[in-house]
Amino acid sequence: MTQSIITGAVVQAGSCLYDTPRTLQKFEDLTADAARRGATLIVFPEAFIGGYPKGADFGARVGSRTPQGRDDFTRYHESAINLDGPEVQRMAKAVAKAKVNVVVGVMERDGGTLYCTALYFAADGRLTGKHRKLMPTAMERLIWGFGDGSTMAVHDMNVGKVGALICWENYMPLARTHLYAQGVEFYCAPTVDDRKTWTPSMQHIAMEGRCFVLSAVQHMRRSDAPDDYICPEGNAPDTVLIDGGSCIISPFGELLAGPVFGEDVILTAQLDKAQITRGKYDLDTVGHYARPDVFSLHVNTAPQKPVVEEEH
Repeated sequence: MTQSIITGAVVQAGSCLYDTPRTLQKFEDLTADAARRGATLIVFPEAFIGGYPKGADFGARVGSRTPQGRDDFTRYHESAINLDGPEVQRMAKAVAKAKVNVVVGVMERDGGTLYCTALYFAADGRLTGKHRKLMPTAMERLIWGFGDGSTMAVHDMNVGKVGALICWENYMPLARTHLYAQGVEFYCAPTVDDRKTWTPSMQHIAMEGRCFVLSAVQHMRRSDAPDDYICPEGNAPDTVLIDGGSCIISPFGELLAGPVFGEDVILTAQLDKAQITRGKYDLDTVGHYARPDVFSLHVNTAPQKPVVEEEH
């Protein structure tokens, strides 16, 4: 049975870059902390486990790659996690102990390819699903693979219907529409976009979808990266690499918490699902406000496999 009023939380913190064990400890501590504050749904930022290598170029130029760049990728690959590995088991135990629902950004390792992924954990610790980022942005396409439509489901959790799009996927209106059509109530937006313009985008999505939006942004400083990390932004320990900007927004676009910049923080807010119904009274973009006689969206949810074996 789902609850009508829940406490949502967004965690604003940074990874310990290239140190996955330390980041996992941070995940455990922050999950427990948010649970103590009454949260029943917690959202962590994009690439929290495995890290977002802000400013790294991996030795790539048009037509060439450097040996050092290949070494950098190898190091990043080793920091990522397999979904059947011990890191996910450790995360599941932390979630079950806290008895909370969690959406968390990870770097997923699948063979030789990395995916920017959001994992869904139920309050009993079960990994109930994942979403792979459909469209890595700019240089991200060098180091991350592309997701497909098979991981775009909205998940039924004990707090309600929870879905996620990662970072600039939130600027893909058709992807958003697919979530709205599945009845998303708690729209999660893990990201590393720390620009001031991110917040009004989240407000627009909340109003458009008549859903709660929980956006978790990393807050990362140079001190969160190893000493030998090449950092174009500067090498002073307090140099800001990702500045935060996390927020929680109502279905009417109202800021319930945040945005907060320049610090680690856990933001919480009371989320009353009756507000969703109140909002859809005059705007339901996949219901009475849709015009299927004029517009329609077709979504391919089949897994896209590069090798398909067929018996003859």
